[in-house]
Amino acid sequence: METDLYEADHEAYRTTAREFMRREVVPRLGDWDVRREVDRDTWTKAGAAGLVGLAVPERFGGAGMNDYRYRFVVSEEIADAGAAALQSAFAVNDDIVLGYLLAQATEEQKARWLPGFASGETISAIAMSEAEAGSDLRGIATQAVRKGDRWLLNGSKTFISNGITADLVIVFARTDAAEGAGGYSLFVVERGMPGFERGRKLDKIGLAAQDTAELFFHDVEVPADNLLGSAGAGLRSLMENLPRERMGIAVAAQCSAEASLRWTVDYVRQRRAFGKAVAEFQTVGFTLAELRTQVEVTRAYLDRCVRQLNAGALSAVDAAKAKWWATDVQWKVIDAGVQLHGGYGYMTEYPIARAFMDARVQRIYGGTNEIMKEIISRDLLR
Repeated sequence: METDLYEADHEAYRTTAREFMRREVVPRLGDWDVRREVDRDTWTKAGAAGLVGLAVPERFGGAGMNDYRYRFVVSEEIADAGAAALQSAFAVNDDIVLGYLLAQATEEQKARWLPGFASGETISAIAMSEAEAGSDLRGIATQAVRKGDRWLLNGSKTFISNGITADLVIVFARTDAAEGAGGYSLFVVERGMPGFERGRKLDKIGLAAQDTAELFFHDVEVPADNLLGSAGAGLRSLMENLPRERMGIAVAAQCSAEASLRWTVDYVRQRRAFGKAVAEFQTVGFTLAELRTQVEVTRAYLDRCVRQLNAGALSAVDAAKAKWWATDVQWKVIDAGVQLHGGYGYMTEYPIARAFMDARVQRIYGGTNEIMKEIISRDLLR
């Protein structure tokens, strides 16, 4: 799709990303679905290729590249390969957890944790959602109590992406019930800490290769050095990092919509019915015209948001608009694509069918689209 977002360096980077998808990702998609997780070898190879942890500063082994356009390029190539689960897995590391560490971690913490993000050796997760607290995070029950030079962490989390494979988990916990919004903190829980247990790998209707889990914390003694940011600043940190997280979801949605539209156009050009190509039917042409327009208009808005994100000026409201709109457009494009593929659109050997299953959660996680509309309306009417 035509865009003026990229420069020559981004297109050169695309060549690396595209070759990686062809060589390392496409041949493994079926195996990942069966295993219901992305293998660690793919992560380390992505690290060696410079496709993950690009924003990690050079002193910690990364490229120190904060230009989000490179992430957009990787997202486009992953979507073109039909690897939505990999898209989600990489996004947790690069669009969510890495952002918290870069903004909140001390130099000592960065030296401990960031090199693994650049090399692909560290897989991360963020544990916010609970059985009774999804979009309303103030309702969480997980708590941490200070005990000398440690925090005692108790509770459970669910729907945690990368939950099984994660080496490092940022946990959102209540630390002072009397402090209201100032009573929440972030803790980094690492693999092997006593009392940190992983539950079942959740069986989902899509994103089969994205390992999603329940996590349990039973008297986990978290060293004070693993407090991320200051005590009581957890909720504020979440609010500050949500724009980038939601942009990651919006960008993934846009890339999926663009790929799905291409698959559908190619199919209706080749498929024949009643003696002519399906594409020649007016109702099909009108449907594709509407979808193309929505996809291109959405791309223009997201390109603007990416520039704002690079400049540090993307607001939570504009990110909410991007997340809501792009994921809704993604769903319209894919749903129509399945319809225009006919019976083949329901067969998982076709990428449009797999995209249909993988895309449904996009309007739920990162804050439901109804919550996005609430954020936008409150800003409009305040």
